[in-house]
Amino acid sequence: MTVKTRFAPSPTGFLHVGGARTALYSWLHARHQQGEFVLRIEDTDVERSTQEAIDAILEGMSWLGLNWDEGPYYQTQRFDRYNALIDKLVAEDKAYKCYCSRERLDGLREQQMAAGEKPRYDGHCRDSNATHDASEPCVIRFKNPLTGSVVFDDHVRGRIDIANRELDDLIIRRTDGAPTYNFCVVVDDWDMEITHVVRGEDHINNTPRQINIYHALGAPVPEFAHVSMILGDDGAKLSKRHGAVSVMQYRDDGYLPQALLNYLVRLGWSHGDQEIFTLEEMINLFSLDGISKSASAFNTDKLLWLNQHYLKTLPAEEVASHLQWHMTDQGIDSSQGPALASIVTLYADRCHTLKEMAEQSRYLFTEVTGFDEAAAKKHLRPVAAEPLALVRTKLAALNDWDDTSIQEQINAAATELELGMGKVGMPLRVAVTGAGQSPAINGVIALLGKEQTLARIDLALAFIAERAQA
Repeated sequence: MTVKTRFAPSPTGFLHVGGARTALYSWLHARHQQGEFVLRIEDTDVERSTQEAIDAILEGMSWLGLNWDEGPYYQTQRFDRYNALIDKLVAEDKAYKCYCSRERLDGLREQQMAAGEKPRYDGHCRDSNATHDASEPCVIRFKNPLTGSVVFDDHVRGRIDIANRELDDLIIRRTDGAPTYNFCVVVDDWDMEITHVVRGEDHINNTPRQINIYHALGAPVPEFAHVSMILGDDGAKLSKRHGAVSVMQYRDDGYLPQALLNYLVRLGWSHGDQEIFTLEEMINLFSLDGISKSASAFNTDKLLWLNQHYLKTLPAEEVASHLQWHMTDQGIDSSQGPALASIVTLYADRCHTLKEMAEQSRYLFTEVTGFDEAAAKKHLRPVAAEPLALVRTKLAALNDWDDTSIQEQINAAATELELGMGKVGMPLRVAVTGAGQSPAINGVIALLGKEQTLARIDLALAFIAERAQA
């Protein structure tokens, strides 16, 4: 039997981190078992589903690298299949027409709640012999068994046993003819031969209802794994107030997909004390039975730490491909300047995100027309003119433009003038970068190039001369 899993989001919003983790676990199980992974868009809620949300889901899955083998399938394109099966259930007396009005149902609910009972449909139309006009609106309800229990072994929760008397007769087709979620998902999983369903714990109450529908259709029942929710660091359910919750917001904030995947896999699954996993290790080690049933708390500091780890350890060219997006997003033309892989190598130890990296390296791709006021006031003083001029002369004569040779000339200028390195290096840093902080200045100058470096030192010398005359 081929293992087949699916991720089936509703396109009523962005792909959030909880959904991304569910997709990851489902994807990893399929890959671990050399199986197949299906993407299905559950858009039966036509009023709330949007093309924008569908695009956001597809973009998020692609950015994370969670490639699918089949799909995306859309439930709205399968209504004929669902309705044919609903009609079959009615013909087999496994479903029935319900004509109860909204007023009756609301009144029933109020009575049950007042009596301290669980609100549920009372089966009024289940065995009714009343006659109705063909044009009278009605819903179709599934005839849930009245006795016995639904028992299933969940990979996360263990054995779950729900008495059928706790379940009412579920609506499987609305008055407008649209089939409902709980029926559609069963048909889809049957038709798509899904063997394992990984989803959030909020679906646990749906599972026994769906299992009864599988049985009524004569369909095989897949295995289930219901994962716990993700909490914020304050213990409350993760929401916008905890920061970014959309997967693509993490891209926009400068995170690498490898870092987010590594972080998400550890939010509920572990392999000993290991914290950092390559994608290959995740695939090889992952098991549904290893998922914890305890809720996990999202920790942004931990994610930042992981992100910097990947900035430093992934091949620079691979990181650079993601950095390019941020350069473009910030309006930086990186076509004229050093290779982005060189930027990654120079800045990985200083930055936690790609967004920071793009911001901090901007001066390497744009003209410096002025200087940070505080840095210039402190370091571009008249006393800095002599060391800057000497460094310029030595760099102008340099044939081998590399960080080692550049550092040798900076050291030589400091020695010749009998100055500490700070008296030479800091004015040079402000001159070249326009600010008081940067990676090692010899590395910066090596990337900037000879022509730009000399031009910026000239600009700083002119600034100092003007300041001396003021």
